[in-house]
Amino acid sequence: MSLTHQITNWIRTQVQAAGAEGLVVGLSGGVDSACVAGLCERALGRKAVVGVLLPCHSDPIDVQYGRMVARAFDLQAFSIDLGPVYDTLSATLPPTGQRLAQANLKPRLRMVTLYHVANARNYLVAGTGNKSELMVGYFTKHGDGGVDMEPLGDLYKSQVYALARELGVPQPILDRPPTAGLWPGQTDEEEMGLSYDTLERALVALSSGDEGGVDRPTLLKVRRMVDASAHKRALPPMFIQGTTSLNQETVS
Repeated sequence: MSLTHQITNWIRTQVQAAGAEGLVVGLSGGVDSACVAGLCERALGRKAVVGVLLPCHSDPIDVQYGRMVARAFDLQAFSIDLGPVYDTLSATLPPTGQRLAQANLKPRLRMVTLYHVANARNYLVAGTGNKSELMVGYFTKHGDGGVDMEPLGDLYKSQVYALARELGVPQPILDRPPTAGLWPGQTDEEEMGLSYDTLERALVALSSGDEGGVDRPTLLKVRRMVDASAHKRALPPMFIQGTTSLNQETVS
């Protein structure tokens, strides 16, 4: 059974087990969300999938590419401009002087919106994170990490591109440098300080124990990223009556 069939069967099972009627996908204009949209359409059919474009002082091309994905997979889609909400919330919150704290408001507002759309339809929210990003914490906690399922969660970025080509994701999206759209000109690789290819080789080396093909500084950098982001991949630590020691698996 092909990887596409494995994932679509898994998606279908998750939706049925939850008693849900469909899926909501945030269409960012990137390859990951395009892949998830295509997988969801194959799993449930176009009538049970809705794409939501959520510009928030974004590059206009994000919306153009998001609509391109919706057309490619014949999905119902609509846009909700979060810019005014972001401005109001930003003006209400105390200033931090930290660009990342401010930028993270965007994916968290998107999460709130996607769940509102999903709840109104008895749908689930499909996440768009891939293994390369999830393992090093390259996502916003309770933002793009706040979803009901991660269809690409066990696929490295290179596997996502291969799957995207199989699904028929439009070429302009495949050619586009990956970006979370947190601020103008932002790219994933620049923010992480690593190319996806280097990151993947390091993650594979660390998981296999065969570290000979990756330089030591890169391995140490990636290992620190994995360790420091462990809390983002786990449920919040919970107090258990009768215990006093730290649970080292849930505290980082």
